[in-house]
Amino acid sequence: MKALVYHGPGQKAWEEVPDPTIQHPRDAIVRVETTTICGTDLHILKGDVPAVTPGRILGHEAVGVVEELGSGIDNLQVGDRVLVPAITTCALCEPCRNGLPSHCETVGGIGWIFGHLIDGTQAEKVRVPFADTSTHKLAEGVTDEDVIFLADILPTGFEIGVLYGNVQVGDTVVVVGAGPVGLAAIATAALKGAARIIAVDLADSRLQAATEFGADVTINSGSEDVVAKVRELTGGRLADVAIEAVGIPATFTLASQVVRPGGTVANVGVHGAPVEFPINDLWISNINFTTGLVNGNTVPALLKLIQSGRLDVKKFATHHFTFDQVLDAYDTFANAGETNALKVVIAR
Repeated sequence: MKALVYHGPGQKAWEEVPDPTIQHPRDAIVRVETTTICGTDLHILKGDVPAVTPGRILGHEAVGVVEELGSGIDNLQVGDRVLVPAITTCALCEPCRNGLPSHCETVGGIGWIFGHLIDGTQAEKVRVPFADTSTHKLAEGVTDEDVIFLADILPTGFEIGVLYGNVQVGDTVVVVGAGPVGLAAIATAALKGAARIIAVDLADSRLQAATEFGADVTINSGSEDVVAKVRELTGGRLADVAIEAVGIPATFTLASQVVRPGGTVANVGVHGAPVEFPINDLWISNINFTTGLVNGNTVPALLKLIQSGRLDVKKFATHHFTFDQVLDAYDTFANAGETNALKVVIAR
């Protein structure tokens, strides 16, 4: 089969590799029909994730069709169409049973294994461990584009941004970074009753997208004083929740500056370098800081909202490619400032 293979920082190739095989009774082989690229993949290519070694097939999001099943699976059938999410769960270990499959002990203490610790989904086929508890069967009428973003960005923005941020009815929420995950947080913050959502970014095109995804106010951090603007919008109170969705020191600092005493900063961005944490200034403000890796627990609920028309996620897809155009897809996604790409869809 063909797959997108990582060959070290800055190096990747779409090349022929051996087909995956069943290695465990709870494995399935899924023929990938649709996949996408995540910001984490770009971090890997920069060398920010040393656990990813040369030779690894990248990708951790897919929609596909079950082609082969291990002997230990009885709730899937060959031919089932499934969502393959970023997080793998055995459903039996203590973290999984306690709602933290992002740290599944059975797969090594981290639920994100595709394109990280094992071969991933940017390929014509993928081996899915614990497929009986780690995939979601899809109903007819649901398109690949309806659900591909449920594999990672939508539950990430909702779980690690909105839920970890403890957004309450009537809250003012500032989302720092209007990339795909920031937009996912914007799109889902209203589900928890946020009264006002403020989006912050450097790019006017992304701020326009933020408005389309539900932001009430946008602030361009390159031309406006964000803290002063948030203070003005809130009558001096500042935000109840700030969601950091970029992953660089400057945006982490900004998120901590726009939240009120007693508020919460939910860090969603993937950081490739340390940030300064000025505890000498922050301790007195009773601010809560949260971090996390998506668990995917909310995927079934979010899928129902998509099916009912309450959530429209297809607008994340700004560019479309075929499998043999995957390198072009990476170029487009990596240069989003020039291409205005939000998410790319790669399909057969």
